[in-house]
Amino acid sequence: MQKRGPTIQDVARKAQVGVGTVSRVINDHPNVTQATRKQVLRVISDLGYRPKLAAITLRTRQTYEIGLITDQIATTPFAFDVIRGAQEEAWAHNYLLVLVNTSGDQNLLNVALDRMYDRQVHGVIYAAMFHQPVILPDRFRDLPAVLVDCYSEDCSMPSVVPNEVQGGYDAVATLLRFGHRRIGFINYTTGQPAVVGRLAGYRQALAEAGVRYDPSLVVQADIAAEPVYRTTLEMMRRPDRPTALFCFNDRTAMWVYDALRDLGLRVPDDVAVIGFDNQELLAANLRPPLTTMQLPHYEMGRWAVNYLIVGNPLPALATPQIQIECPLVWRSSV
Repeated sequence: MQKRGPTIQDVARKAQVGVGTVSRVINDHPNVTQATRKQVLRVISDLGYRPKLAAITLRTRQTYEIGLITDQIATTPFAFDVIRGAQEEAWAHNYLLVLVNTSGDQNLLNVALDRMYDRQVHGVIYAAMFHQPVILPDRFRDLPAVLVDCYSEDCSMPSVVPNEVQGGYDAVATLLRFGHRRIGFINYTTGQPAVVGRLAGYRQALAEAGVRYDPSLVVQADIAAEPVYRTTLEMMRRPDRPTALFCFNDRTAMWVYDALRDLGLRVPDDVAVIGFDNQELLAANLRPPLTTMQLPHYEMGRWAVNYLIVGNPLPALATPQIQIECPLVWRSSV
């Protein structure tokens, strides 16, 4: 027979108080002396007693759960870090994470919201596949909610996103510190925040170093093998070719490597290369391993859960719009 865990009666008996007193301590009721509270909490710790969730839910009218709704992030390489960060922060506060991946299905999104509302979750996180503006159903305002890797354009909902400008700036500043002055940038073609922000950081780093911005060194390409490969060949066949390349993401850098190899150029001896995202299975296994900027998915997941449980860390901001820095991951391509 499986041994039962300690009960509230066991706690009361060992602490030499009534069951009602133990219940008040568990529920953080103010009508308990400090000495008694410490005694009961010590016994709870000694016995390893865990209050029944159903009883807590009945009293507080909420479960100790955080909902995480995603568009397609659970199918991307970054999913693990967002979920891990959110889950670890939730567990640190004795909360559980409830995950729903909608795959962009609006009906499933509405059903997920209804179910989480019915479960009386403490709050909801909506995480996007990539940094972007989003328009969400009004139902999101029925529960405390925070956005991860996305934002509402009217700034009406709290959000946490990567600092794209800082990431672009630090990538180019790294190349400048190594003496490079002709730095090419292979950017993506759309106007998403990452494209705009990383270009702004690129230009800011050049300006602060006193290097003239040369628009011919900035090209846009679809993130696919053939466009990136062809763009790299064209750029590196110029008589005034760049000595370093900043790539929009790590996949771009992978195809850049192929083009440089076919041109007989070595990384980093002939051309330095720096990426963005830190898709570790890709970046760490290129030859040579790729120096890159890491998207802070783990930190964004943690921040979102902490915001929902603990509250706004910046009280002056009614609806905080937080940017988290992208750290440099040093390998050997620079």
